[in-house]
Amino acid sequence: MDETKAYKGSCHCGAVAYEVDTGLDGLIECNCSHCLRKGFVLAFVPKSAFRLTADGPTTEYLFNKHNIRHRFCPTCGVQPFAYGTLPDGTETVAINVRTLTEIEPWSWTADQVNGREF
Repeated sequence: MDETKAYKGSCHCGAVAYEVDTGLDGLIECNCSHCLRKGFVLAFVPKSAFRLTADGPTTEYLFNKHNIRHRFCPTCGVQPFAYGTLPDGTETVAINVRTLTEIEPWSWTADQVNGREF
């Protein structure tokens, strides 16, 4: 299991920035219509492990069952994270790993999830 550490991330223009405590294990790549088109690699963390450091305006996108509140920057269009709730009621944040600023691209391994079936 990867060590949990604090990572920094942001949208492309920097108006929305965050820190998150996570490891880079347990990442997923989903083939649902949304994730596939955007090329997401996702880490799910408890909301308590996520901190906004630049709280620029974001726009919300909901689709399918409206369970995940996808947040994106209206200036550059990048979606750095989304808010959701696990089936047990735990508040969670889905981190778009591709928006982490201090890791090398493709330095991770992600499990493929068949989100088309949900």
